[in-house]
Amino acid sequence: MENEAMRLTALTTARIVWDTADKFLRNVVEPQEYGDYILPFTVLRRLECLLEDTKPEVIEFVETISNLPAHLIDIAVRNKFELSFYNVSPLDLATIASVDDNVDKSLLSYVAGFSQNVADIWTAFDFPKLVAKLAAANRLHAVVKHFSTLPLGSTNVENSAMGDIFEDVMYRAFDKKGKAAGAFYTPRDAIKLMVDVLFSADEDSLAGENTLRSIYDPTAGSGGMLLVAQNALKELNPDIKVTVYGQELMDAAYALGKADLLIQGVRPDAIRQGDTLVTDLYNDQTFDYVLSNPPFGGDWEVEERSVREQAKVPGSRFDHGLPSKSDGQMLFLCHCASKLSPTGGRAAVVSNASPLFNSDSGPNSIRQWLFDEDLIDAIIALPTQMFYGTGIATYVWVLDNNKPAERQGKIQLIDASGLWEPMLRPLGDKRREMSRSNRSTVVEAYESFTDSSISRVLTPQDFMFRDVLVYKQARLAARYSEEVVDVLRGRPDFSDAFVQILKDLDGTPWNLIPKRLPVAARAAGLKAPVGLIDAVMAAMAVPDESSPPSVDRKGHPVLADGWKITERVPMSENLDKHMAREVLPFAPEAKWDESKAKHGNEIPFTRIFYVPEESRPLAEIDADVQRIMGELAEMFQGVKAEDD
Repeated sequence: MENEAMRLTALTTARIVWDTADKFLRNVVEPQEYGDYILPFTVLRRLECLLEDTKPEVIEFVETISNLPAHLIDIAVRNKFELSFYNVSPLDLATIASVDDNVDKSLLSYVAGFSQNVADIWTAFDFPKLVAKLAAANRLHAVVKHFSTLPLGSTNVENSAMGDIFEDVMYRAFDKKGKAAGAFYTPRDAIKLMVDVLFSADEDSLAGENTLRSIYDPTAGSGGMLLVAQNALKELNPDIKVTVYGQELMDAAYALGKADLLIQGVRPDAIRQGDTLVTDLYNDQTFDYVLSNPPFGGDWEVEERSVREQAKVPGSRFDHGLPSKSDGQMLFLCHCASKLSPTGGRAAVVSNASPLFNSDSGPNSIRQWLFDEDLIDAIIALPTQMFYGTGIATYVWVLDNNKPAERQGKIQLIDASGLWEPMLRPLGDKRREMSRSNRSTVVEAYESFTDSSISRVLTPQDFMFRDVLVYKQARLAARYSEEVVDVLRGRPDFSDAFVQILKDLDGTPWNLIPKRLPVAARAAGLKAPVGLIDAVMAAMAVPDESSPPSVDRKGHPVLADGWKITERVPMSENLDKHMAREVLPFAPEAKWDESKAKHGNEIPFTRIFYVPEESRPLAEIDADVQRIMGELAEMFQGVKAEDD
């Protein structure tokens, strides 16, 4: 009840925060830009509230050491007040709102008073530009006054509740930009599931006073994954020491992420800004846990040159294969695998369905590498309509480079697509959420590591296949006609002298033409080169099911026209047994050649969990048909009566 009350309070506060847009930004700022203004002011007010109790003392202290370099002042403040950031301006939002003059200059002066280690937050938000636009429209004073009254202190809003506020405001902000929220923000219920599964295998090792763990997110967004993971570890062990690391490209996401981490007590440099595919800002580091929700179907053409250069280096993060430029998900999958601690690391990476079965050479090669290295621990299918910016099917890849003995050489698939609850208040495409009970069901299935209605334990071999050409051998007879002569007459090696020979071949077994035609030609003083023999065979061929299976001049089977399929056969299955079960009952004369098979791999998640629906009894169907026909007859009678 207490948690639910906190959640409702957070949602109410979030709505009050967002009301700023309708009250003060309308007709001044485009609706899709509301979030650009609401988010930085929300962050500013929260930081202000967190600092207000110690601010006078901090200002006085900093004045005594103002001759020191900025980074040393930061260290001194942190040691004395246990603050990772601070503000030395005598101003605050309430003071600025108490006067009407120079609100813009005062506000920028106030923001400039923050410690150097958080100055880039305001740069990333492009705060001076926002202030200037509101000032020019005579709206700045009203906005400042509004935010100065919001109760965002730690006694009013706990850190976890503040995270809920950010989640709500983030969705509202970026939903107006047309699915941008999905680019870098992951709903908390999805993150909690990822964290629950990641940590479930390590609970014993996480105990103890001197336990250290690192968490990394290469697409950190607003920092939600890092915070949820950190809090989950501390719930398991309050004494654990957790260090978080992140990288984010987008300015607004980076600014919000850094601010949110600061609010939660994380060090200011926990998130670094940059393009992960171009430059790994943690190139020399690996981590205990990696979490990531890379953009679905994200184009990586901008990064192509750098990625291809990296891929040329043996043993690099991208040397296992490259996906198409239209979808870089598997690049992030490879990157996350490369960041696992060599002493044992685990990762949870979100994707859409494409990395499961994309048959291009790059994805195929990457999956094969993951199989060969035994890096895939589990793949979990999430419910649809779970993410803000998309309603499509999504999956969580769980990677582990140090599996326990019982899971080595195995891959577990978990179908959690049916484990969800409807949201009381949908947010865009997000209409479903996973409750604690839903998540527990998934964790139980993962820990049991057995086959069930939602779990399958398989081997990499089960996902490897060969595409085998299946064909039907033609049955041909040799038949003479004037059309045959017309077809051959244009050849330089054909003359009218061959016409009688062709007539004599009429009815000859088609397979014997290569033997009988040269003999007959020699007897007539003619030559029958191989090209002519092949042409005669093609021209005289007529389908005839009573004839034996046909072979060409070299003895190779001749395929029946219009009858050729490719059968996908798992490598774990005997080819002949597969064909006997899946092909021969429907095509008894089918043949195949394994030597020409093409090999590949896929993870056919949907097919593995497919359960055919039981057909309705014919009597039931017939009853429905009769009922509908009766209803239609009554309708026609009614129409006819009206016409009469």
